[in-house]
Amino acid sequence: MSRTNTPSVPSAPLRSWWGWGWESAHPDDAECAAMGALLPGTLARPLPVPRIADLGIGAPAVQPPASLARLTSTEPADRAAHAMGKAYRDIARALRGRPGRIPDLVAFPTGERDVADVLDWAGEHRVAVVPFGGGSSVVGGVEYRGDRHRAVLSLDLTRMDRVLEVDPEGRAARIQAGTLGPSLENQLRPHGLTLRHFPQSFEFSTLGGWLATRAGGHYATGRTHIDDFVQSMRVVTPAGIAESWRLPASGAGPSPDRMFLGSEGALGVITEAWVRLQARPVHKASASLAFADFGAALGAVRALAQSDLAPANCRLLDSGEAALAGAARDGSAVLVLGFESADAPVDARLAQAVDLARSHGGRHEPSESGAPADEAVNAWRSAFLRMPYLRDGLARMGAVAETFETAATWDRVPALVEDVRRAVGEAALKISGHPATVNCRLTHVYPDGAAPYFTVLAAGRPGDEVAFWDELKTVASEVLHRRRATITHHHAVGRDHRPAYDRQRPDPFALALRAAKGALDPHGILNPGVLVD
Repeated sequence: MSRTNTPSVPSAPLRSWWGWGWESAHPDDAECAAMGALLPGTLARPLPVPRIADLGIGAPAVQPPASLARLTSTEPADRAAHAMGKAYRDIARALRGRPGRIPDLVAFPTGERDVADVLDWAGEHRVAVVPFGGGSSVVGGVEYRGDRHRAVLSLDLTRMDRVLEVDPEGRAARIQAGTLGPSLENQLRPHGLTLRHFPQSFEFSTLGGWLATRAGGHYATGRTHIDDFVQSMRVVTPAGIAESWRLPASGAGPSPDRMFLGSEGALGVITEAWVRLQARPVHKASASLAFADFGAALGAVRALAQSDLAPANCRLLDSGEAALAGAARDGSAVLVLGFESADAPVDARLAQAVDLARSHGGRHEPSESGAPADEAVNAWRSAFLRMPYLRDGLARMGAVAETFETAATWDRVPALVEDVRRAVGEAALKISGHPATVNCRLTHVYPDGAAPYFTVLAAGRPGDEVAFWDELKTVASEVLHRRRATITHHHAVGRDHRPAYDRQRPDPFALALRAAKGALDPHGILNPGVLVD
């Protein structure tokens, strides 16, 4: 095995404290106004970019002890940047100067001992500890709600950002949990390996965040959830350190890793993990097909998912989503296909997939050179990366622009998609008096089902945008529950999904989860309100 101590390379751009991504990438006032003009009922001019100075952040309720002072910050800029995640409702609250409870302290541990010391002190002084990851949560997973604790500390592990050890024979690496996506890949690149986990938040999320939320990556089939990559984890809890053995597989009782995967910092703080790696792909090919009928396109995707072709990308955009992404403007649904391999060319597999999709009514037009046309693929990819920034621009115009996702078995998917479109559209019209656009795409596909991902665009209620969105999300959640579709496929539960999660999980499991919470976190300081009370 080889060991590496390569630190992450600091990024020059400045992160936005209130919105998605980099400050410099946000739409300017003119672009915001142009987008708002496309949605009747939005504001005449964009809301101003919020300023930390206007939040009136007071003195922290507690001061760190001398032993932790070097790790913690009470600066308003750090506290504001760690107050919320990056969901639409977070952006809307920041724009209106209502970010909610600002953490009193932000801790930046540099090692596992620091994490344990923070938890020990917090437990003694009734200080809530909210693990922050990269702060990209879109479900209220990194903010504190309530008043049961004396103070709130946001725990930011991004200074624990190294690939500590690489096993090239077993194609695995031991990586600190605070490592952001780009840094992780940069440190693996010299070894010719990749984790191959690329969520939309890749630039701004950490390995520990992916593990704590059971994050889904970009790839549509095969290994896509972070669960699939875990060999072992190391977790600091108030009751002690839990470390599972590094094994390729085990049948020894319930998996200890499964208890902490998806636990969202409510049971412990993930500090490092051994994860399975792959050789970096060198062969890639992509294509897109258009479908006049969305139902036929669903049939094509199901056939592809149940074949042994295993496309890396198999993303179906309905007509509205295709138009929004610039992939098609003639009312067609668009299927984006991609294949990649580290070992052999993939053109033959792509050709087989195209033929299979054609047999379900897909239209595929090669370029003049005979190569598959990829304009729609490139358009979708660009829109995929740009969309969170555009969402924030629309929020500045008082519009609702948000997404939510789910998963269901194939027999439920068609009716589920139609029910969500109808119910959310009718609710938006009734509440605001303006029609809403409700689009859908499939982000992940399995032999037994798929993950529909919905985009909602609507004129909000000026000054009351958050409550408006909450009402629409409640309507959507009721449809998901009725259709027995999960409340989340890869965004986690957080606080926003908690009511629906309580209805989805079995009662005996809830009982066991409460017992685990009580045993591991006896003072109830870890991310209070997430998953279990």
